[in-house]
Amino acid sequence: KHHGKHHNKHHGPMARLTVGGQGQATTQPDLATINLGVSTRAATAAEAMAQNAEAQAKVIETLKAEGIEARDIQTSGLNLAPVLDYTDDGQPPKLTGYAAQNSVTVRMRDIAGLGLVLDKLIASGANDISGITFSREDMTATEDEARGKAVADARRRAETMAAAAGMKLGPLMALSDQPVDSGPMPMPRMAMAAEAKMGGAPVEAGELSVVTQVTAVYVLRPMDAPDAPESDDMPEGDAPAN
Repeated sequence: KHHGKHHNKHHGPMARLTVGGQGQATTQPDLATINLGVSTRAATAAEAMAQNAEAQAKVIETLKAEGIEARDIQTSGLNLAPVLDYTDDGQPPKLTGYAAQNSVTVRMRDIAGLGLVLDKLIASGANDISGITFSREDMTATEDEARGKAVADARRRAETMAAAAGMKLGPLMALSDQPVDSGPMPMPRMAMAAEAKMGGAPVEAGELSVVTQVTAVYVLRPMDAPDAPESDDMPEGDAPAN
């Protein structure tokens, strides 16, 4: 008699529930990436480049003196362009000189000392600081925390929906991860004010956030179904009664 009942209960398609879950975790950045450069202007192209090279060498010397390793300094752009004067209406533009621009991307690991380093770089000739992004070298632990929260969120939603439908959750049939790339946290372009405070430009690193999404698929069971998940897998349907 039990065999027949069990067989009928699990014959035919099972209702399934698919839910999404989201989890978020935050951490402190330990790496700042800065784009900084030197812009120079001179009457000839050769002179503009020579002045630029000299100024950039001082900036790189300052970086190395601050303990920044060569592997963390990378040239990201070198540009030379004529400077044209368009002020005379109806006349062709007049060549007034050449502008050279050389930029490097620098990774700094001492975020607390960033303001003081920026002051020294500006003093050494860096007149174009175009942006800072904060990141963390290893986000694994933060991603794991977000993933765990996302799975718990999916389970909570599934239980709520099952109860609302007058059912209960059966076994988990599928679980998939959908990483969301939040990327590094940018700071707006910094305007280099001549009166930059000595003692450190104020730099706030804030915190980094990781968001993870998961999708879970559960079996839905009637409220009065037995809680023996192994009975689904038994081909003969002769699970012992609880």
